[in-house]
Amino acid sequence: MSVVEFENPVVTVLRLIESRLRVVKDDGGLARVLCSQANYDRELLKDIDAQITVSKTADPCQQQKHTLDGKLRRRIYSLRATIIAVDKPVPSSDVGRVMRDKVLEQLLLIVPENRNLPYRTFYNFYPLDATSATHKAYDAAATSEPEPSNPVWTELSNPEYANLWGSDDLRHSKSTSGNGEFALMLFRFKIGIKAGEARNEPRKQCLKRLILAFEGFGVSPVGSGVTLKVWNQATSSWGDIQVGTAGTDETITVTLTANLPNYVDADGFLYLLARTTSPSDGSTPAVLHCDFVQATVDVRGITFCDVHSYRDVDVIDVKPFLYKEEIIIVAWLFESIAIS
Repeated sequence: MSVVEFENPVVTVLRLIESRLRVVKDDGGLARVLCSQANYDRELLKDIDAQITVSKTADPCQQQKHTLDGKLRRRIYSLRATIIAVDKPVPSSDVGRVMRDKVLEQLLLIVPENRNLPYRTFYNFYPLDATSATHKAYDAAATSEPEPSNPVWTELSNPEYANLWGSDDLRHSKSTSGNGEFALMLFRFKIGIKAGEARNEPRKQCLKRLILAFEGFGVSPVGSGVTLKVWNQATSSWGDIQVGTAGTDETITVTLTANLPNYVDADGFLYLLARTTSPSDGSTPAVLHCDFVQATVDVRGITFCDVHSYRDVDVIDVKPFLYKEEIIIVAWLFESIAIS
């Protein structure tokens, strides 16, 4: 019997903020904002523009009964998000108060806009390139389907990564004219946390649903088509096949809802393979085109969160001043309790 594990609401809210936060500085660059559970560390602010921490408040978690027999209950959490920024001697840096206010405005949009889906995270390749240590993209030509660790895979170049950034008709293409060879692509998504990592990806035991989407098409001498498969770590094989048949861009999805830890390795990686459904005949090439690819990850945990209140809590008895904002977020989940 499998045990249902709910994700810590602090991690869920941190990932919600981190995955959607985009703060533009006055010079047009993107601010570097650290999202973590750790306490404030003045040394960290030497290299980043602001820090956001999330923790539970001192208020106790509430349990409310929603049926007379007490089987359906609601857990209510009170969370505290703290924004911290300081003035810096760097000319291109925004002053601390301005940075604090910019981050606050983003949080006041992100949390309410996603109040009913805080447990959902989208992973894609924007704005990554070959220096990424998380998501990776590769291509290959082969007569079979190589496993993820096979050296036949070649990582995309920086310009090729840029073709995967959005659904914009800019495509990465892989062509092969070898007799019996398929054109293939491999996509690695970092969707789980490795033991000991200080990151905000979920524990794979908390995964509820995975949706993998590929936008593109494949052509070959036999006809059009793309075949998608997902690597199963437990069986060391490609499975969960989905096939598209269009000769122009279409979106093909693989939805996984059972035994989800089997698809995530010890480092938190999930692998998606796409190939032309049919191979080259040695004369006419098989060509695989990819416009956009994305993983949508749902976890078990809070199903609602929203901003309750916020206030300035600047610290001006130290130098440089700490420009701080404290935001109280209310979050909850419903659970069914077995009562004998």
